[in-house]
Amino acid sequence: MGNKVKSIGLIGLGMVAGVAASFQFSAIAQKVTGAPLPLEELRQLSDVFGLIKTDYVENVDDKKLLTEAISGMVSSLDPHSVYLDKKAFREMRETVAGKFVGIGVEVGLEDGYIRVVSPIEDTPAFKAGIKAGDLITRIDGTLIKGMSLDESVKKMRGEPRSKVSVTISRKDEDKPLVFNIVREEIRVQSVKAKIVEPGYAWVRISQFQEPTVDDMAKKITALYHQDPNIKGLVLDLRNDPGGVVPGAIGVSAAFLPKDSVIVSTNGQLPTSKETFYGRQEFYAPRAKVDPLSKLPAGLKDVPMVVLVNAGSASASEIVAGALQDYKRATIMGTQTFGKGSVQTLRQLTADTAVKLTTARYYTPKNRAIQARGITPDLLVDETEGGDGLERLRVREADLQKHLGNDKDPEGDAKRDLLEDEQRLAAAAKKTKPVEFGSRDDFQLAQAINHFKGLPVKLSTADAKPASDIGETKPDTKPDSKPDTQPLPKPKTK
Repeated sequence: MGNKVKSIGLIGLGMVAGVAASFQFSAIAQKVTGAPLPLEELRQLSDVFGLIKTDYVENVDDKKLLTEAISGMVSSLDPHSVYLDKKAFREMRETVAGKFVGIGVEVGLEDGYIRVVSPIEDTPAFKAGIKAGDLITRIDGTLIKGMSLDESVKKMRGEPRSKVSVTISRKDEDKPLVFNIVREEIRVQSVKAKIVEPGYAWVRISQFQEPTVDDMAKKITALYHQDPNIKGLVLDLRNDPGGVVPGAIGVSAAFLPKDSVIVSTNGQLPTSKETFYGRQEFYAPRAKVDPLSKLPAGLKDVPMVVLVNAGSASASEIVAGALQDYKRATIMGTQTFGKGSVQTLRQLTADTAVKLTTARYYTPKNRAIQARGITPDLLVDETEGGDGLERLRVREADLQKHLGNDKDPEGDAKRDLLEDEQRLAAAAKKTKPVEFGSRDDFQLAQAINHFKGLPVKLSTADAKPASDIGETKPDTKPDSKPDTQPLPKPKTK
């Protein structure tokens, strides 16, 4: 099914749903838990290590064996716990900072090749002449057909000032085009905004990064200068895989009353049981000036629609859940991904770390999102003709070893996609990716109709309405460190 679904990713950014709010540098020594070590199993591990060293057909490096053992142990827990080697740890820090070294193109996987969705303005790819719609067939001479999107992305990344050769197949060109591009540091703008028509604004967040709250505040302020009489604002979180938790808290706080509860988390550790509020100490603790302090006053009351889909995960679901619980916005689109777990980075050495799931998170009304997601108030298909590829997109509940939903264990059943896959396989090849914010964006058009009181074309798919989910309470005191921790502990009054 992988090649039938056009997954969108940013070169060098990847789909990192749930990266660290900040890095926790603690020595990972044996922590006394009261339970004895499983000595027999540890002896077996040592015995297997010895057997491989003495009996395996080739010599294997000690470091490789131990690294793979650690990686396997962590990855066996759930889909989001992972061991980060030197390269992966560096890439995660770059992702959090919203920058990376690469050529600067937004891409999607299509029929085994990489389709350029759009070059990022003023990047090496943009300057070289790579265009939206180009099909990348080779990277440094290596045919990439059948290669995963992540593998292709890694091949286009590298060290600053290093060169990469990209072979392009372009419509209306008889021969392949070869571009020799010098990699540069790319700074990603996670926020886009524009007036789609007089009185109606569109703000898109592609991923929650450290600069997101500040960037969003600047973009919204500029929109109000352009049109002081905004009557409706669309917050577009479609295909936003998540990111840093402070970004989600700050975005939510921009539209909610001061000090509102945004999210809470709950796990084994006492530090994983906290509640996070819409205050600067939670979304911009190191900033000298609150980035939200100068937002237009009308922003708190402007009618809102939040657009979501199956690609909206983690931090995106925090925002959508909070705005839905307070009835601050109408959530529109399709069911979200359902990643409702907290990952904490524990540094092992100067260059390595473990990203470990430490808690689940909950909306202000204590709804657990894990393996279920956010159900829109208004279900609207991706296109006027139907759900496009939405039904084929993998969600949290489809992942192997995913955590269950502790509030609704029956709500996270894995779907049987075979029938849908067979039915939509042919249609998928003909489906063009939606350009969010364009005139052809059907869901955005329905959001504008909603503001104007015009009919909204709803999906015919069956789904449980959000109002039927009900309010639940966690078994223990909730805390709120979604996506990843740690965040500074608040001083509550």
